Amino acid sequence: MVRFFNREEEATIVAAIQAAELATSGEIRVHVEVGARKPALEVATRTFRELGMEKTQDRNGVLILLAVDRREFAILGDEGINKVVPKDFWDTERDLMQQHFKLGEFATGIEKAIEQIGTKLKQYFPYQSDDINELPDAISYNK
Repeated sequence: MVRFFNREEEATIVAAIQAAELATSGEIRVHVEVGARKPALEVATRTFRELGMEKTQDRNGVLILLAVDRREFAILGDEGINKVVPKDFWDTERDLMQQHFKLGEFATGIEKAIEQIGTKLKQYFPYQSDDINELPDAISYNK
């Protein structure tokens, strides 16, 4: 398995996921793909299903996928999110990540995007006292 982030960067990203999920019932995952032969959005769609992200109660999972060797990424929200948010909902996060990625600040770009995603999802899927963490917070890597 190839590692893209060092331990400190991984810990920062996981902490951002955990903090974001304290504000929303939405579930956020980060996946790093190496050796993808298809565009990032296609890989994200497949990975979304492989990670079981469509099984959340409110269908409010978000996947940030990095296809590192293709130098591409995708942000994919589940149908519960896409039914209620504006069409350009992910544009701000995409632009923020691109700004940081151009500087080689991959972990920071993802961390900042996760913070914004949590804030924005809170409006549509606020955290409830009986919420459970439906998906792991750890970064996943393809094998």
